[in-house]
Amino acid sequence: MRRRQFLALLGSMAIGCPAEVVAQKPDRVRRVGVLMPGTASSALGLRRAKIFTQALQDLGWTDGQNTRIDFRWPGGDIEQIQSLAKELVGSTPDVLVGLGQAPTAALQQATRTIPIVFLMTVDPVAQGIVESLARPGGNATGFFAMEPSVGGKWLELLKEIVPGLRRVAVIFNPETSTGGTSYLHSVETAAPLFSVEVIGPPVHHAGDIEPAISSLVREPGGGLIVLPGGFIASHLKQIIELAARYRLPAIYAVPDYANEGGLMSYGADPVDLYRRAASYVEQILKGANPSNMPVQAATKFVLVINLKTAKALGLTVPASLLDRADEVIE
Repeated sequence: MRRRQFLALLGSMAIGCPAEVVAQKPDRVRRVGVLMPGTASSALGLRRAKIFTQALQDLGWTDGQNTRIDFRWPGGDIEQIQSLAKELVGSTPDVLVGLGQAPTAALQQATRTIPIVFLMTVDPVAQGIVESLARPGGNATGFFAMEPSVGGKWLELLKEIVPGLRRVAVIFNPETSTGGTSYLHSVETAAPLFSVEVIGPPVHHAGDIEPAISSLVREPGGGLIVLPGGFIASHLKQIIELAARYRLPAIYAVPDYANEGGLMSYGADPVDLYRRAASYVEQILKGANPSNMPVQAATKFVLVINLKTAKALGLTVPASLLDRADEVIE
């Protein structure tokens, strides 16, 4: 009789509780969906995925054990970004991670309930990702890379390594680099201080890249500022090779692009941001609400100079600039 009463009590508790609470197990595998820039065949992208996976493991979440991390690589195509964002949301992960402006926007369009941690974005309040930095207010929070005013810094560094700089093309795809227009305006504002003319040819397709770059060689004193974004990440090799072919000095907004052969790069340290993003994912997996987790700015910036590329371009890097570099590639 007592056993029947006990079983009846258990049954009544199950009826009174939500199904997901009854079914949930404390040790269940948690799922994290990550929308990455670039492609799965990119060594740079794979290296970053490894950094993020290791950062979560350091916090006690091991992929294949208590966590399953699903990466998606949409390249630089906006329709593919939106499609893979819906696919990740459909897999019902516990947390989503958006790397960059376009992936984050696509994830937000696909869900307003699953928590999202973003990084490498620009001005998330102005872009409508969050209500405020202190209290995001929705299902997204994370880390933004740089203020748009950094455009003046890129121009200053490029002018320092190329004193004869006269014309600069700002390379970006406005569809996948939502903050690109803000960066372009920043460069344009600073340009008169350095006696530089700025052009910002939009590049929507791979075929647009070479005309945008080759147009600078008609006159001496040309240079490139290459902005971040999934499209740029997917076509980075092409951009670096074209800059070398046309002997154009270029500065890149993502630090490790100089490691891939670019002349110089300056921006928020992606390794630091990936690790910090992992800490936010960990907090959410433990029950934190993203609406109350403040959006944080990048705090570590990296200047990388590739001396091998400088030599190939016939450039002498000033000692003062080398002294300020965080990394010099011989």
